[in-house]
Amino acid sequence: MCCGTEREATIDCPADCAYLLSAHRYEEQHPRSLPANTPLLDVRLSSDMVHRHPQLLSAVAFTIAKFCAAQPATTDPDVLAALQALAESYKTLTAGIVYEQPPVPALQHELYDSLAAFLTEAKQQPVQASFGSIKDADIFQSLVFLFRMGLLRTNGRSRSRRFIEFLRGQFPGAQELKREGSRIIVP
Repeated sequence: MCCGTEREATIDCPADCAYLLSAHRYEEQHPRSLPANTPLLDVRLSSDMVHRHPQLLSAVAFTIAKFCAAQPATTDPDVLAALQALAESYKTLTAGIVYEQPPVPALQHELYDSLAAFLTEAKQQPVQASFGSIKDADIFQSLVFLFRMGLLRTNGRSRSRRFIEFLRGQFPGAQELKREGSRIIVP
């Protein structure tokens, strides 16, 4: 099989593969645009959303990265599906309706549950805690922001982990995110 045509489609590529890293550098130079029918694209994000709750945004991103480190089979499409489903749940919650529709695949559902549990715990913390007072609308905006970032960071392939690797790279000192040494043998 040629890794040029099957890379991240039918082949699970190691994150440190030189060919994969080269392909990702090329993709960064040629960014994707989102189609008009992209979910949650109609949501208008506030311009200061990132500055109002940076700890919340970082904590959600870290929770995703930590889950993916514990579950190495997780791919970008799994993360995006969980983020989209959770954002949709918070969208209805901001309207006063409690309605959840978690993703069906087991890995996506586990990530959804992990993020939902983290966010429930974060909302119940006292106001003077690190997150301050967060509302469902703030959580919704953060989830939409991460979902869009994920859509722009991934390459759309079924086994891509480009967004996950981006998130892991944001927390270089975190012991929970360390991976085992490379298995690539270089002659």
